[in-house]
Amino acid sequence: MEGATLRRSLLVMLELVVAASALDWWQTGVIYQIYPRSFKDSDGDGVGDLNGITQEVDYVAGLGVGAVWLSPIFQSPMADFGYDVSDYRAIDPLFGTMDDFLDLLTAFHERGIKVLLDLVPNHTSDEHEWFGKSAEGEEPFTDYYVWAEAKWDQNGTRLPPCNWLSAFGGSAWTWNERRQKYYLHQYHRKQPDLNYRNPLVLQELNDVIRFWLNLGVDGFRVDTVATLLEDDRFLDEPRSFWEGVPADDYQYLNHIYTTDQPGSYDVIYEFRGVLDLYRELSNYSKFMTVEAYTSLENTMRWYGNETIRGAHFPFNFIILEEINQGSNASDWSQAIQDWYKAMPDGCWANWVIGNHDNHRAATRFGRDFMDSLHMIQFILPGTVVTYMGDEIAMQDAYVSWSETADPQGLNAGKERFEEKSRDPERSPFQWNSSVSAGFSSNSTTWLPVNADFWDSNAAAQADTKSHLSVFKSLLALKRLPVLQQGSLRLWSEGDVLVIARDLEQVSYVAVVNVGHFQTTFNLSRLLPLPGQWRVYASSLNCEHQEGQLPQVESLILRPKAGLVLSNDTSIETQLERPPTQSSPSSSAAATIFLRGSSYAASYLFPALFFFATKWNFS
Repeated sequence: MEGATLRRSLLVMLELVVAASALDWWQTGVIYQIYPRSFKDSDGDGVGDLNGITQEVDYVAGLGVGAVWLSPIFQSPMADFGYDVSDYRAIDPLFGTMDDFLDLLTAFHERGIKVLLDLVPNHTSDEHEWFGKSAEGEEPFTDYYVWAEAKWDQNGTRLPPCNWLSAFGGSAWTWNERRQKYYLHQYHRKQPDLNYRNPLVLQELNDVIRFWLNLGVDGFRVDTVATLLEDDRFLDEPRSFWEGVPADDYQYLNHIYTTDQPGSYDVIYEFRGVLDLYRELSNYSKFMTVEAYTSLENTMRWYGNETIRGAHFPFNFIILEEINQGSNASDWSQAIQDWYKAMPDGCWANWVIGNHDNHRAATRFGRDFMDSLHMIQFILPGTVVTYMGDEIAMQDAYVSWSETADPQGLNAGKERFEEKSRDPERSPFQWNSSVSAGFSSNSTTWLPVNADFWDSNAAAQADTKSHLSVFKSLLALKRLPVLQQGSLRLWSEGDVLVIARDLEQVSYVAVVNVGHFQTTFNLSRLLPLPGQWRVYASSLNCEHQEGQLPQVESLILRPKAGLVLSNDTSIETQLERPPTQSSPSSSAAATIFLRGSSYAASYLFPALFFFATKWNFS
């Protein structure tokens, strides 16, 4: 028991060493995801649009973010709400016109905010011109998609080529009468998979990237990259043997032939090559991040290797997938360590707590934990990626079966739609307490607004201490040298997680109670220097308030409460400094490595130091 207690109290030090050159823009800012259908409706049709986003550009700028990522706005029949693209070079009329997009781009750029688009290279819509020509067997489009011959049973019944399943449920193969073959769709049946074994397909997508870069776009979030290529032998995939999973559910199989194939990484390396050429032309980096729900080992491969560059970073879903409301401080500490230990030398971290495909963070963790959650996310080394509405602790809306719009939820059926639907986290942004939460002048919106909008909205949080004010104060910290270049020290003890960032004589320390009971914590033994420690930020439910000088020997931490302390006497001056400017030669040479901390050992007893240096994690 005593040994287990020591391991839970393990001291760990991670040190981030950054080259003398300035960090790049994507390393110092915060990326703010906007789901356009749900951000702001400018024309009263109940669906968000580009002009609505432009109307609220000052709100986004007021947060202090460095970039916005727009979920797909390309022309689409909307079978999967834009992730089924019928024309990569056109704006869907539902969102507006190309001129509307250029106005949006100008508005953000004038405020120093980069604009990232959501690129969907794994598949197109079946209404894309390429698919129509491929189905007709017209060259050179014949092999633009993954086609396969049918199998036949003893009774002469036509069967799919193999047992592969769609992420939306059911077979991943659909018969096409014109082509007299099956086509692969790892997602919706109206989303046929492109064939990246055909070099012409890669050339097409490279041209799409160039088209948007030529218009001034700053980079891309690349969708579902783990499924870009499949094993071309079309072998049956083995059972997963997950308990209680129906035979037509995606989780019924272990996807060894349809995900994480070696050629998928090569596609992203090619995309990066195009971006790097534009970096030289535009005098600043063109950025790419990728989405891959896969193992930690495979996630790291998206960074590239010793000879070729991949994504600037793959999304870090470790908090989304491994941490929940019941996780203790040791679980949090281990998840953080796992990412940094796995990350290749010279690469940059990022931290994601939510997006349009997962239940909102405030729903998963509870609204009372959102401020503390943001403290953890923002103080860690790396880029913060945040989802619209998290700054005001928006929660999922309830969406009934009759109101369900998400094809994944609809395919699951009435009995299972609540388990599969992504609608709740996509509900309209809650601007104020007026009709439809200020999202639209229409009382009927494409998804229901959360019923709590009357008192949970951005306007209500504007002029008081609130989730929004805490979010803004934490975002401002990302401009400080200590958070950009400082070392990281990490502790877990019971339900208390402590994260410290140090640079020379300046430290910022986040202290979070992840548990469900109030506790008193002695922080003094973990602080690197004596002196006054002032509260820089505190959660709404925290006993200690901003500006106070608490007794660090006996910090009172209510359940789910957190605070950030600092010994920085020049904080106001530093926060007035403009963000670090990047140059063509300023990409960071960042290395993260783990080591036992002799520096901190003087504050802790020898046994603890032994466990730290031996890396006997538990």
